[in-house]
Amino acid sequence: MTAAARSGAHDSGPLLLGVRHHGPGSARAVRAALDAARPAAVLIEGPPEADPLIPLAADPELRPPVALLAHAVDEPGRSAFWPFAEFSPEWVAIRWALEHGVPARFIDLPATHSLAWDKRTDTAEPAEPTGDAEPTGAAESKHAGEDTDAGEGADGGEGERVRVDPLAVLAETAGYDDPERWWEDVVEHRGPGERDPFAPFAALAEAMGALRERFGDGGHTRYAVREAHMRLRLRDARKEFGDAVAVVCGAWHVPALRERTTVSADRALLKGLPKVKADLTWVPWTHRRLARSSGYGAGVDSPGWYGHLFCAPDRPVERWLTKVAGLLREEDRIVSSAHVIEAVRLADTLAAMRGRPLPGLGETTDAVRAVMCDGSDVPLALVHDRLVVGDVLGEVPESAPAVPLQRDLARQQRSLRLKPEALERELELDLRGPTDAGRGRLLHRLRLLGVHWGEPAESRGSTGTFRETWRLRWEPELSVRVAEAGVWGTTVLAAAQAKAEADATAATALAEVTALAEQCLLAGLPDSLPVVMRVLADRAALDTDVGRLTQALPALVRSLRYGDVRGTDTGALSEVAAGLAERVFVGLPPACTGLDTDAADEMRGHVDAVHQAVNLLAETPAGGAVPGAGEAAGSGGGGAAGGSDGAIGRGDLRGRRRGDLRDRWRGVLRALSLRDTAPGVIRGRSARLLLDEGALDAAEAARLMGLALSPGTPPAAAAAWIEGFVGGGGGLLLVHDERLLGLVDAWLTSVPAEAFTDVLPLLRRTFSAYEPGVRRTLGELVRRGPGQGTGPGGHAPATPGFGTEPDTARADAVLPVLRLLLGLPDGDGRETTGHDNLAGVGA
Repeated sequence: MTAAARSGAHDSGPLLLGVRHHGPGSARAVRAALDAARPAAVLIEGPPEADPLIPLAADPELRPPVALLAHAVDEPGRSAFWPFAEFSPEWVAIRWALEHGVPARFIDLPATHSLAWDKRTDTAEPAEPTGDAEPTGAAESKHAGEDTDAGEGADGGEGERVRVDPLAVLAETAGYDDPERWWEDVVEHRGPGERDPFAPFAALAEAMGALRERFGDGGHTRYAVREAHMRLRLRDARKEFGDAVAVVCGAWHVPALRERTTVSADRALLKGLPKVKADLTWVPWTHRRLARSSGYGAGVDSPGWYGHLFCAPDRPVERWLTKVAGLLREEDRIVSSAHVIEAVRLADTLAAMRGRPLPGLGETTDAVRAVMCDGSDVPLALVHDRLVVGDVLGEVPESAPAVPLQRDLARQQRSLRLKPEALERELELDLRGPTDAGRGRLLHRLRLLGVHWGEPAESRGSTGTFRETWRLRWEPELSVRVAEAGVWGTTVLAAAQAKAEADATAATALAEVTALAEQCLLAGLPDSLPVVMRVLADRAALDTDVGRLTQALPALVRSLRYGDVRGTDTGALSEVAAGLAERVFVGLPPACTGLDTDAADEMRGHVDAVHQAVNLLAETPAGGAVPGAGEAAGSGGGGAAGGSDGAIGRGDLRGRRRGDLRDRWRGVLRALSLRDTAPGVIRGRSARLLLDEGALDAAEAARLMGLALSPGTPPAAAAAWIEGFVGGGGGLLLVHDERLLGLVDAWLTSVPAEAFTDVLPLLRRTFSAYEPGVRRTLGELVRRGPGQGTGPGGHAPATPGFGTEPDTARADAVLPVLRLLLGLPDGDGRETTGHDNLAGVGA
């Protein structure tokens, strides 16, 4: 080390560079100090097991932000992260050492101890204070779903002590109410022309020494153990390289590293620490996960802003506001170069008025709000999310160590052109194409493994089974989930199959198994489906709860649709679904007796779901949903009839039973509509479903409504019947059938005043679900008085805008256009009415 370096370091020992993690000012200062000192070795706060991974930092394909991931081999879910950004001082030190051929080593407490320590205490303690801001020394643990200091524990009363934020204390001492603003003024706004590159570190070390004298360990009980290990590693380096050693660590640790202790005392602190076997690798990280708002205790408020400050060669404010203007233009906001000029002037003026050396994030934000956003915080929220925080996702090369499952996932991501991204995006898949089908299978398999890279979303276009919509967003925690899923197999397919079979065996509820069968079809796991189906058949045979059966049937029948696009044989699934439907038909009427209001509403939902499931099941080919598969052949091998003796084949028997399902379900609905012991909401819904199916004519529906609304029926029960009959999309039914509307109107006007307040909430809930136009039309009909007038010839009263009979002349007028649209010939010249022609087109 040079004499200048020694004088700047204030002593003849190693060069201790205390930093704020993820600080661009600290990062620039570290590089300047290393350039001046030219040490023989660089020691960095971090897990020593990661030393073999340091050379990968020279790979151009390793692009920060990245993180060191450590996880217990026997329990991958117990893991910790050490994040690095481009503006992290530790990353700068690693890169400097690699560029100059200098050894770089990590000196913090090994991950093998920190992971085991967390397991022993089984507590989650916040990360280090903002001033120390540990990204490398304080692992970001994903155990229990929160950030913790993996090198620090909480034992008894010690863990309850108040923790000190060094930056907050120093900022308050300097008269600042915001530690971030103080740090920007003192460090980030320092000019690059400092004569002594070691002066900032000496000043910061002195400040931290005063704080440690006042607050001790600041409430962080594990620091003593971590710092003892750092001192031991520092002694080893000094034996090898002398005093020409530079240490890059959190500024809070500098006084402890200067402390003179004995080797035996430090080793005594480390004696008896628990151990687990740990694996480490590099994983991608994001700016969003570096933000303190994500829960990362060592995070910063504005990773994107800090990244800009670190990378901007000059004029950082002007470049930043130009970047903001570009983002707003992409969102179709009118932002010109004049706006940028005015925003720069305003930011400079605000900085001068506030006594700051240069405009900071607060001044630029105020300028953007006033000049570019017209005082609105709505576009400003976009600027904060996309630029101030940022959505940058790092990259890791293939040469980095990884579990086999991770390598297979990366291979499939490349082959399917499905690149992980930090920014959430929507992905539309057309499963009729091989690439999109492969993407859908991969995402479903990952969800089955607990790797929720994508979440299904509602499609805004077609609702066919050939289309899927996903929301994709890659989070760093997913790397841990992949490591956890590695216990199920070395490939995504094998792991998903093993996980599905294990989940099926462990499932206790029938609905869980039916949902699993649906997942197997979506994920393309035909080898797992027989195991799931066997468990499903066993659970269905033993389950007698009609509520659970009705919950299981819709998901099971819905699964039959997926074979159309995915080419999966769902014959066995179809037979189980048909048997489950039979059991629902038998048990549903008794289950609808003696229900309270909430249970009746829930059962009505089950009735609707079963109705849709039965209709879908009745339309499914008996041999499964595979296109062209047809019916199963009979035992005689003689086509549809089975054999030459005319025996009916098994496929025809299944087809006949499938056709009978709809008739049997209509019988169940008819029984429910007439069952006096069933709640009114279920009786009304059953009558409505029969009416929609054409199994109940309008006159009979009016009769049932008249009975339900008779004076002998309690008003609350009558209102429940109405809710079941016309709830949901039933508004148009009342618009077009004034007899039913008249019955409802007559009943409502006859409800006694003391009972009206009881039925009003039910009626409000029913009619508030209608479209505004439907409600407006109903109001007009009620104002006119439904049923008070009749149309020509004594017909039912005319609905406004509708005639009592078809207008054939008006129908004839549209026929030429209709023929042109449908490509039909002009006809044979026979004079026909518009009604006849339209009937022919419909046929």
